[in-house]
Amino acid sequence: MEKSYSASYAAAGVDITAGYKAVELMKKHIKRTKNEGCLDDVGGFGGCFGLPLAGMEEPVLVSGTDGCGTKVKLAILMDKHDTIGIDAVAMCVNDIICVGAKPLFFLDYIACGKNVPEKIAEIVGGVAEGCVQSGAALIGGETAEHPGMMPVEEYDLAGFAVGIVDKKKILDNSKMRSGDVIIALPSTGIHSNGFSLCRKVFDIDSNNPELYVAREELGGKTIAETLLTPTKIYVKPVLALLEKVNVKGISHITGGGFYENIPRSIPKGLSAKIEKAAVKVLPIFDMIAKWGNIPERDMFNTYNMGVGMSIVVPANEVETALSVLEENGEKPYVIGEIIEGDDGVVFC
Repeated sequence: MEKSYSASYAAAGVDITAGYKAVELMKKHIKRTKNEGCLDDVGGFGGCFGLPLAGMEEPVLVSGTDGCGTKVKLAILMDKHDTIGIDAVAMCVNDIICVGAKPLFFLDYIACGKNVPEKIAEIVGGVAEGCVQSGAALIGGETAEHPGMMPVEEYDLAGFAVGIVDKKKILDNSKMRSGDVIIALPSTGIHSNGFSLCRKVFDIDSNNPELYVAREELGGKTIAETLLTPTKIYVKPVLALLEKVNVKGISHITGGGFYENIPRSIPKGLSAKIEKAAVKVLPIFDMIAKWGNIPERDMFNTYNMGVGMSIVVPANEVETALSVLEENGEKPYVIGEIIEGDDGVVFC
């Protein structure tokens, strides 16, 4: 690779040797994600993965793709790039776990104005951490330098995950019934949705100095630090729960908040009755509502409000579900129940 250099291409804004250096720097991060399915090393034209089919009658592959939205702008503003990759992985693996699938592998895509190898490696380090948290292998990716399309300091990050589940174990919400209970899994904050509104409320694009003031209501953290907190990855506790409890539906609370996401796991003829007072709203959401004068309904229709995932279980298995989730590091609590009707989400 040291002989591969084009002065003409470099003069046009693309330094291919920077790409090679970035790959070398990121290899140590990628190595952390290796699992039993990995078949090759980084640097080939395609990532290879051996499917773990033992014990499965009808294996089904489940895929999910996403990015981090304009949360990337905050990472760039703060010059902190080691956690945004966790968000990219989380947005994908948290989706496929809602089907009941176990994540197998992940591939990322980074578009940048200029390839700074150390920065790219830092971003991929976050991706690798997300993969470790979810049990997925990082088997490939792409870094594309886009001079003229993006300012040199900017980048965007996206990716996709592939998981597997036995067909008979795909979550089936047709078995959901009125009286089933809705359990909340707490979020770590904003996660990766609603950042365009955050940017407006907190005047982020102008680098508002208020972003960097430590605040008691945020546990001594600044607004910027709080907003950049990585999306929580729920894969391992949910997989443990699926082994012990008859889970009837799971919702990943992303953009669209409660109103859009919870109904996606509920069949027609049923709705989610949410006890508003039970929802443990995080201080950052109260701050957004107050600073931006945002109506309560808009808040619940944009943000997770402190609930990153909701899980529907039978009433007679609630205690078991709570216990299993707690044993796996979660702090779950009941926020409502399933009722008759086609209203989607009803707050009481």
